[in-house]
Amino acid sequence: MQKIGLKLWSRNIDFYYKEAKRLYSMGLFDYIELYVVPSTTDTIKLWKDLNIPINLHAPHFDSGVNLAVKEKENYNIKIYGEVKAFYKELKSEYIVFHSGIEGSVDETIRQLNIIKLENALVENKPYLAPTEPDLRCRGAKVEEIQKIMEETGCGFCLDISHAICSANSFKINPYEYLEKFNKLNPKCYHISDNYIDNEIDKHLHFGKGTFDFDKIFALFSDNANIAIETNKNSKENLNDFIEDSNFVKNKLQNLQLKK
Repeated sequence: MQKIGLKLWSRNIDFYYKEAKRLYSMGLFDYIELYVVPSTTDTIKLWKDLNIPINLHAPHFDSGVNLAVKEKENYNIKIYGEVKAFYKELKSEYIVFHSGIEGSVDETIRQLNIIKLENALVENKPYLAPTEPDLRCRGAKVEEIQKIMEETGCGFCLDISHAICSANSFKINPYEYLEKFNKLNPKCYHISDNYIDNEIDKHLHFGKGTFDFDKIFALFSDNANIAIETNKNSKENLNDFIEDSNFVKNKLQNLQLKK
């Protein structure tokens, strides 16, 4: 059975925390995908007390973590220790991680094999770094993701918008590129809207971009986790998520009817 995920950050212990309770009771999502912000292990008990299933997203480049660069190794190990603390206490199903920026995939693999992350899922990235487009992301190519999976034993998280952005950078048909990534059997998906010819991920609400979601939803397996990664317009409520969740629910229901 497909499940819908709400993306939050471990520091969101104010309005979004209360909103998550409300929306979960309304059946608008099935789990939280929680981004572990460094130095927030003091929030673990609060998240545990929610009694909502929580999967994790490890910190990435924006939080100073970069698995692809040897000089960051000590910091990476320290921060992943915090991720493991969240994982142990929250009994998460998996941990999504990014493979790094610049550097090399071989370095990413070396560090992952030192860190020994349980139930890890590598997420594909856009080729151009979203916040610094002069930098290049590792994990934008199918071959890179495949190599990381083979040499670390991790699984895969397919980010739809990231794959389409990469396809545009490589001058490849975006939907064909999605199909190539989908052959790696993702355990979960990240979705948002964007413009089909864009190279930078925008995390738009559904219907605000030009993605063909009939084609996209046809890729999802029957037991996939689908984390909604659209922007949050308010710091006081998650009303925009309600619309996005209903969009996804309707698309999934229509797909089941067609099947």
